[in-house]
Amino acid sequence: MTFRKKNLYTLCCALFLGAVFAMNAQNKIPLEGRWDLEMEFEGKTVPSWLEIKHSGHATLIGRFVFAFGSARPVAEVKTFGDNQFSFSIPRQWEPEGTDMVFHGALVDGKLKGTMIYTDGSVNHWTGVRAPKLAYTENPKWDKPIEVFNGKDLAGWHTDRDPNQWVVKDGILTSPESGANLITNEKFQDFKLHVEFRYPEGSNSGIYLRGRYEVQIEDDKGLEPLDIYIGGVYGFLEPTENAAKAAGEWQTYDITLIGRRVSVVLNGKPVITDATIPGITGGALDSKEGEPGPFMIQGDHGPIEYRSFVVTPLKK
Repeated sequence: MTFRKKNLYTLCCALFLGAVFAMNAQNKIPLEGRWDLEMEFEGKTVPSWLEIKHSGHATLIGRFVFAFGSARPVAEVKTFGDNQFSFSIPRQWEPEGTDMVFHGALVDGKLKGTMIYTDGSVNHWTGVRAPKLAYTENPKWDKPIEVFNGKDLAGWHTDRDPNQWVVKDGILTSPESGANLITNEKFQDFKLHVEFRYPEGSNSGIYLRGRYEVQIEDDKGLEPLDIYIGGVYGFLEPTENAAKAAGEWQTYDITLIGRRVSVVLNGKPVITDATIPGITGGALDSKEGEPGPFMIQGDHGPIEYRSFVVTPLKK
């Protein structure tokens, strides 16, 4: 092949691939994207999350987050009619029973549908497209706020009764499984410094804006996973397991601006400027466009804090 013919062949291939990519972009269906859901479940409105996207030429796949548990894959989202769809997923932490079956439709830019739970009950849900959250380059920071004052629970409340949280000798403690602890104040973009300690085998976490859990768990020596310490639960895997042994004081330094998060565990960067796709299981709500509180998980295992300092982004 001559040099001219080779260049012409390369140009034709590039034009063909460009046309294919453009056609695929034009054929993107309205259902694709990330959706913040609200579901009527067991007499309450609980947050959930759904992602739908292309895989290959014609298949749609996805991910789903329920009111509890981690993000779980959806092998195929089947479409039919006028922007209607369905999919099913096996149970994760749900009671034994059937697979969970979802039916939905896009109506006037919003999703609505039903979920058939593992016990056969039908639960209605609605969804809006997840917002784009602005990222601030070269951020300037405001004054640090001591959210925990070292004396009492001023500035905090629990999500239920009874309240097992106590302050003793300057340490905020949840001695046993019980209520989650939530800040009264809400934050948008921030830096967070915390010092925490847990006993052997314990499990907890910190929810950023009340929606994105950074995991705390006794995982020293294990291979890093998104469900282990240092990870954003079910979504972002740390680059290494930097945990100390149970019973030792440890530190998190977390920065969240828009959807981009960085996590430093015990002085070691384990997640750097990564995008959080959506809410994690156990979130307070799915209103991702709004500021939210911090929530410390107290419904799993014992946990202690001796420092909880938030530095907001300067407006």
